[in-house]
Amino acid sequence: MKKALAFRVIALLAVMTLSTTAVQGQDNKTGQTQDNKSVKTQENKTGWNFGPLPAISYNSDLGFQYGALCDIYWFGDGSTFPDYIHKFNVEVSRYTKGSGIYHLFYDSKYLIKNLRTTVDFSYLTDRMMDFYGYNGYAARYSTQRGESFYKYDRNLLRATVDVQGNISGNLGWVVGAGVYGYKTAPVKLEKYAGEPSLFQYYVDEGLISSSEKDGGTRLEVKLGVVYDTRDNEADPYRGFKGEAISLLSPGFGGEGYTKLYLSASGYIPIIDNKLTFAARGVYQGTVLGEQPFYMMQNITTLYFRQITSEGLGGLNTIRGVLRNRVVGAGVVLSNFELRYRFAHFKFLGQGWYLAVNPFFDAGRVVQYHKLKEMSQSMNPDIWSILNEKFHMSAGVGIKAVMNRNFVISAEWGKPFNSLDGNSGLNIGLNFIF
Repeated sequence: MKKALAFRVIALLAVMTLSTTAVQGQDNKTGQTQDNKSVKTQENKTGWNFGPLPAISYNSDLGFQYGALCDIYWFGDGSTFPDYIHKFNVEVSRYTKGSGIYHLFYDSKYLIKNLRTTVDFSYLTDRMMDFYGYNGYAARYSTQRGESFYKYDRNLLRATVDVQGNISGNLGWVVGAGVYGYKTAPVKLEKYAGEPSLFQYYVDEGLISSSEKDGGTRLEVKLGVVYDTRDNEADPYRGFKGEAISLLSPGFGGEGYTKLYLSASGYIPIIDNKLTFAARGVYQGTVLGEQPFYMMQNITTLYFRQITSEGLGGLNTIRGVLRNRVVGAGVVLSNFELRYRFAHFKFLGQGWYLAVNPFFDAGRVVQYHKLKEMSQSMNPDIWSILNEKFHMSAGVGIKAVMNRNFVISAEWGKPFNSLDGNSGLNIGLNFIF
């Protein structure tokens, strides 16, 4: 098979049966979560708790992936449980043909009094990064093209810091900054030397300018407000979260731009705490200026639930659709899912339960990027003559949730349109919202 032979399902089953706490404080009392109608009584956790997961997969182009990822929690004396005092997420993994992931994430409401601090530092190398062009269906996609045609080589060094504080009640403010350093080039793997690529066609046509074709470094400054009534962050039973964030990137020798990000997520209990209807709507658009191509797929987030928050399509957005299939100057996204929780059990001193989440996702470009230039191209691989419309998918996921904080996830989605791919299976951590 040309594409990935996924072994992460095996890793998922292994961690569900072998996961243990490497260093754990003693349980100091018995308590219940805020919502106790249908949730089993569980012991409050103290001290350090670890949630390890192997990072194991195989891809014929990237080779074997080997490494590990882990969520690490500090609960202190347990008085804040199920909220943690400090959380770290670490992943170190590599592919045998050169790609790699080096990721450190930190989150705490207690590092600075009355402020929430979130920090991310990552170095990501991808020898076969997806590139399907601009503006969704307006960009032609063909299954007859070779494995490297819709790929390019990308290195990303990313550092972000966000700080949140309270205005009144559940309303808060956020300020932050992110530095993104990109290096981009056509695919460098020797087996594809001399083969054509959509990335190179875009460079040749000027759709990727000479100033951005090799990548660049961008600073984004965040300023916004957050409204949050969720009863829990990792797996909310009820509540609402809304975000309105502006992002300013000064030029520093290039063109600056300003973006606006709006999101709303709601969680409605249907059967006590066993069954929840969850929905999310997102808009992100360019207000002023023009983003370089390598920044357009970035979807704003204050909390990295996965290693990346990019594009529409793939792990975090329209599940099952090709990664970065839907890219433009402005996009909208919606997710709907049911979350049914069952099979509460204790294993190796930890409180677990399982959950299934059938879902429906949809998104599209609403603000086009260089659409006129695409339509004037004589290259049949660039312009499809199709109008953009919603890209949709549906599927189901299964979760194993430890201490209502650590979530192991497997999700399979299938797009409604074959121009968005065939299907996708993603194994990782966390609900996507």
